[in-house]
Amino acid sequence: MIDQSQFYDKKMAFFTLGCRLNFAETSTIGRQLAEAGFRKVKAGEKADICVINTCTVTDLADKKSRQAIHRLIRQHPSAFIVVTGCYAQLKPEEVSSLEGVDLVLGANEKFDILHYVDSLEKRSTAEIQHIDSDQLQSFFPSLSHDDRTRFFLKVQDGCDYQCSYCTIPKARGHSRNGTIADTVALARKAAEEGAQEIVLTGVNIGDFGRSTSESFFDLIRALDEVEGIVRYRIGSVEPNLLTHEIIAFVATSKRFAPHFHIPLQSGSNHVLGLMRRRYQRELFEEKVQEIKRLLPNAFIGVDVIVGMNGETEADFEDAMEFIRRLPVSQLHVFTYSERLNTKALEIADTLPQAVRKQRSDRMHALSDEKLNIFYKENIGSQAVVLWEANHKGEMMTGFTENYLHIAAPYDRSRINTLEQVILSDFTESLTANGWIGFQVTR
Repeated sequence: MIDQSQFYDKKMAFFTLGCRLNFAETSTIGRQLAEAGFRKVKAGEKADICVINTCTVTDLADKKSRQAIHRLIRQHPSAFIVVTGCYAQLKPEEVSSLEGVDLVLGANEKFDILHYVDSLEKRSTAEIQHIDSDQLQSFFPSLSHDDRTRFFLKVQDGCDYQCSYCTIPKARGHSRNGTIADTVALARKAAEEGAQEIVLTGVNIGDFGRSTSESFFDLIRALDEVEGIVRYRIGSVEPNLLTHEIIAFVATSKRFAPHFHIPLQSGSNHVLGLMRRRYQRELFEEKVQEIKRLLPNAFIGVDVIVGMNGETEADFEDAMEFIRRLPVSQLHVFTYSERLNTKALEIADTLPQAVRKQRSDRMHALSDEKLNIFYKENIGSQAVVLWEANHKGEMMTGFTENYLHIAAPYDRSRINTLEQVILSDFTESLTANGWIGFQVTR
């Protein structure tokens, strides 16, 4: 039995890479450590333990994970270094070989961190606690609570899809979830802690119910009845799992925002086939058109991968033209990178990095056009903004129900409150970072 009294008032630091799911899980790990006596490190302090929650969706994500590990070690040279997350699950030996790492925890083990941290003494050789992904069967619920305005609620984990470019099923295991009752209980807990908005997160959340014989539709109907939550946002849902009943329900629900995130990955049916996706673009277009018919002001974010092995110039131009005519709001563009043990490596026709970058630049430019059009469409409309603690200089920011970014003069008393605003105009130069959004005056 570990003597947890040794951890009283010890200082902890975290760094999270990747998706909202990782942020929710980091929050759960942090809560466990806090209950054992650890406190968050303050500015200028050195941590006694550092936890790095990594990502492995691309080669760049692996590189950023390594950089984060090295940076935390430099910033906290005496700290006990724990590395977990998808990169640690997929490549534990590689992570353990990094100088300064003390403990590598896999996807299951990270939720029992105190079981493996028996002391904070640095180790000469990193310890690995890890099981293979095909053995991952347990579901560990997570709820972020670092931002009292927006919470991330983990509703599902893992993926049974075998897309040819993706390693996430190998890092996260099979699709699994908790029960609706347990998930609703977490939503109620978030409401008690002051959450106004909850984002539903997971790897493939539309597949909710795989391990409990329930459905995602049943889940959102139950969550819609939780008092105290103003808004829910649905995380990424596969187009073949975004059913007509889900779209119709969001259009008439009490709390679900008109905001969808749908991974397209390619606007070319040929490339979708190479990717082993479970739909063709005609289905995707049908879902987008249905959303816009029922919710004309809905925000629709779309994931797109460019430069996939086998993607010809004609394929790319076909995809560009298809996406250009879709009434979507913004693209999240990823440049294809080779991943070990994926079927895409069996496709002979690889593209030079320069070609991939050129296609990425063009797709990003199209995304900017889409977002600009979406903002212009909303000029003159009324919306309700939820003000957040984040601020840029003297301006505080928040989002409307359909994910329009709003700024106004900072007023601390308005954090986590709702305000109805008129969207008169928007700017692309509110900050030096090229921020786009509406600015309102009071």
